Amino acid sequence: MKLQRMNRRALTLGALAVSGALALTACGSDDTSNGGDNSAAPSAQAGNIKCDDAKGQLLADGSSAQKNAIDAWVKQFTQACGVQINYKGGGSGAGITAFTQGQVAFAGSDSALKPDEVEASKKVCSGGQGIDLPMVGGPIAVGFNVSGIDKLTLDASVLAKIFNDQIKNWNDPAIAKLNPGVKLPDLKIQAFHRSDESGTTDNFTKYLIATAKSDFPYEGGKAWQAKGGQSASGSSGVAQQVKQTNGAIGYFELSYAKDGIKTVSLDTGAGAPVEATVDNATKAIADAKVVGTGTDLALELNYATKAAGAYPMVLVTYEIVCDKGNKADTLPATKAFLRYIASEEGQQILAENDYAPMPDDIITKVRTTIEGLS
Repeated sequence: MKLQRMNRRALTLGALAVSGALALTACGSDDTSNGGDNSAAPSAQAGNIKCDDAKGQLLADGSSAQKNAIDAWVKQFTQACGVQINYKGGGSGAGITAFTQGQVAFAGSDSALKPDEVEASKKVCSGGQGIDLPMVGGPIAVGFNVSGIDKLTLDASVLAKIFNDQIKNWNDPAIAKLNPGVKLPDLKIQAFHRSDESGTTDNFTKYLIATAKSDFPYEGGKAWQAKGGQSASGSSGVAQQVKQTNGAIGYFELSYAKDGIKTVSLDTGAGAPVEATVDNATKAIADAKVVGTGTDLALELNYATKAAGAYPMVLVTYEIVCDKGNKADTLPATKAFLRYIASEEGQQILAENDYAPMPDDIITKVRTTIEGLS
């Protein structure tokens, strides 16, 4: 009996010791007096996150499409490494502007850098330039709010006409044809688009242009160009308007289709309409080709695919960073964070939050590029 009591006491003390160590790890520390020894660094191994010499804080801005993913990543990374990351999520246009002006360590964009933006980045990337690292994938969901309607199928042509103010009522014959047996109401359509420059808008309109050019005769881009409709700021703003407005329709990432917001299935010409799901988006992203040069990993997506089960209205969000010439005080934390979100663990968080992880061959290239950042 005495031996059993001693064993129980030893186990209790051991548990307290482990608990205390975990508590110290979670609290973290900015103390770097231990030189290159990371044994006392804040949770260097917690959750398999490699902190290295990461410290301080990072400022970042850009794509609101990936904001929910960034929030989930930051929570884990900050707990492990003690680094504070302030990601504004002000939209892809704002992110690229902040990056080319040297205001942020990295930016998020749902569109790859354009030549003039690459040129502008050379002023802040000493001896280098901004590059695109594909990190987050997912479907652009088309959410709708029509009383009494739970399921709705639309095709590219009808979507283009709705967002180009050519189809104005929910009981329009073109919508009825795609939804046999559904009693559509005599209700005005209220289409919502982004008010800010957005990579989500860029990719949404790329889909319409690639598949229904005659019904959506615009050049496309981050800024909304079509006539009519109403605007809201950010994906969260569009989603909120759809949620609270009967007759509304709008586009945003699947992760914003929460709290009862219903989403459109796409008639792509395949055997059956395709729902906006992570798995269906991954099938479409797998067809993407790397078209960037050097360490730039910009992708070309196939918006017009008719493959069974492939949801073609997808976007890929890039983390934009200097390949060379990153600021010395933020480079360790930037590399550690990017390394984590590109890791198997980081990509798994995407699937848990309604985003699509990058295909293996693409994310492998991303990981190699991150290690070479300087």
